[in-house]
Amino acid sequence: MKQFVCEDSFWELFPDAQIGVVVVHNMKPEDEVSEADKAELAKMLRQANETADKHLNSNTISENKVVAVWRNAYQQFKTKKGARCSIENLLKRVLKGNPVGSITPSVDAYNIVSLTHALPVGGEDIDAMDGDIRLRITQGGDAFLPLGEEEEAPTLEGELCYMDNAGAICRCWNWRDGQRTALTDDSQKAFLIIESVDPERAEDLAAATDQLAELAQRYLGATVFAKEILTKDNPSMVIDE
Repeated sequence: MKQFVCEDSFWELFPDAQIGVVVVHNMKPEDEVSEADKAELAKMLRQANETADKHLNSNTISENKVVAVWRNAYQQFKTKKGARCSIENLLKRVLKGNPVGSITPSVDAYNIVSLTHALPVGGEDIDAMDGDIRLRITQGGDAFLPLGEEEEAPTLEGELCYMDNAGAICRCWNWRDGQRTALTDDSQKAFLIIESVDPERAEDLAAATDQLAELAQRYLGATVFAKEILTKDNPSMVIDE
């Protein structure tokens, strides 16, 4: 059995945070997703880029509320210089007229949700994980090979990361994924996660979590193993048997 656990060191920093989790099993590989479904996902992604624009009231990215809350959050723990929340990077592309394009059906699905709701969304391969996933402040020096890189980039002391027994899974909370647990075309079990630090956006988080589960079922042929919103009073869940 594998679990996802948000440790006390996380809740001490963000007692009002909420984390939506969708665990899906039996995802189709990319070559089994029909061309019609891929095209429909691509169309939804284009629409999501347009929808994201409604969250942008200022041409200065940091002045938009959905970004500002994350800028403030990233000041609460040690980060690598220049690290930003994943939603800021997506919205910056929208602001600059460089919309997020189609990648793979699974990545498209969570980018649709992220852009639509202006919330960070990520995904990891459960079968590639070593033991439980833990969201916690690190002591530093944890192994991490960034996605797309060839050199290790170990964690910093005081950094907030998703971890397993083998090291970091995602650094600076939701900034950078690692290669080891990244979703691939062959991934069958996915841990999909949506984060919110703004208690006023609880309904948005719930809607985003539901949408993510629906997209995974409809377009990836997946079975929803678990769907839950974690809070300080409900800090853990089972993600695999």
